[in-house]
Amino acid sequence: MSEPIRLGWAPVTDRDHRREVAWRLVRELIGQPGIRISNRCPRCGADHGPVEVEGVAVTASVSYAAGWAVVALAPAAAGTVGVDAEPEVDLRRDRTGLTGVLGAGPATTRDWVRVEAALKADRRGLRVEPALVHVTGTDGSDDTTGASWRARVPGRAHPLLGWDLDGPPGVLVSAALASLEPADR
Repeated sequence: MSEPIRLGWAPVTDRDHRREVAWRLVRELIGQPGIRISNRCPRCGADHGPVEVEGVAVTASVSYAAGWAVVALAPAAAGTVGVDAEPEVDLRRDRTGLTGVLGAGPATTRDWVRVEAALKADRRGLRVEPALVHVTGTDGSDDTTGASWRARVPGRAHPLLGWDLDGPPGVLVSAALASLEPADR
């Protein structure tokens, strides 16, 4: 069950700056319009790192897909949250396929959304090779047909918990929580 995670989304139009839409959505979900939000990369300083919310005990993550900003929030005590969203249909992606993206075999868009949500929750993002993330059912089996799952990320002692969530129309959304326990990195 994804109870600790709150999900919201808002359309991004051509005249909107997508980050402004996402930050506005974070503020609305938290209920505090004046909070400071940033996403500086810890490695290079650019605005593409983990989302940080100052002065509020929440963790947040943002994704953009098919004209939508998608935001996930969780209480900071639950761990760090990651969210990813991808359009169900993407002609370029669907033409080239995802074979080899998550290892040697085929992959689906749902597979990719789960892996990226886990890597965002881990806070290292794509600095970890996505093909090394192993997603299983919550019972540890390879059956991932349910709406909840686990992800083993290299360098973490414990699996991350994940969920497939209902999002904007035509968009696949998954979110993950990484426990607060220290990772062996």
